Amino acid sequence: MQSLSIATTGMAAQQLNVEVISNNIANMNTTGYKRQRAEFQDLLYQDQRRVGTNSSDAGTIVPSGIQLGVGVKTAATYRINEQGALTLTENNLDVAIRGSGYFQIEMPNGETAYTRAGSFQTSQDGTIVTPDGYTVLPGITLPAATLNVTINESGQIFAQIDGQVQEQNVGQIQLATFQNPAGLENIGNNLLLETEASGAATTGVPGANGFGRLQQGFVEASNVDPVQEITNLITAQRAYELNSKVIETSDQMMSTVNNVR
Repeated sequence: MQSLSIATTGMAAQQLNVEVISNNIANMNTTGYKRQRAEFQDLLYQDQRRVGTNSSDAGTIVPSGIQLGVGVKTAATYRINEQGALTLTENNLDVAIRGSGYFQIEMPNGETAYTRAGSFQTSQDGTIVTPDGYTVLPGITLPAATLNVTINESGQIFAQIDGQVQEQNVGQIQLATFQNPAGLENIGNNLLLETEASGAATTGVPGANGFGRLQQGFVEASNVDPVQEITNLITAQRAYELNSKVIETSDQMMSTVNNVR
């Protein structure tokens, strides 16, 4: 009886589904987080009567055949990159992206990571960095006597310096886009890495064709919808229970066979 192993694959798949949903709910307040969805595929089929074979010497063809599936498997956890709501913070170094693109972050090993979380700060020498102290590329340093910072929609950064009337342009933020953003690798800390699946990064100025614009004083909230996630959680729980019911029913059927005298 294959139903025991088939139902086992179903329970394992729904367990992973619940784990993906729980991670979404856990990150519902994480800046720049993009919710994920588990995707499933059916497993190989056992052909007990192959479709399209001859059913007689006259050349008649089996129209449908008999194929028995052996369960389900997880194919992927897909990142859904829709825009999250912009949350007002009134912090001059908080920047949200309205549209496509990622901020570029220099990792300690020299590798470039990417993020949608624009909660930036300044280091001890005035360089704009992430909360972990990683430099926001292209590496913009504010003058020591900076009183205020203005970041426009195109990513230009202007510093109001003590004793000067005219604001000073101190740098330009550039964004990166990818042919397949879902192919980026999550490494935690709101950071993503380029992979073969994502394709190479294309960089450009915010507001240019294909790139989003920046909004100073805002951060992009998670795009997790709590109501939808709770609904998905209930659906996954019911599917898990149904698969466990299949195992229980199969066990009862096998017990009945064993008790035949």
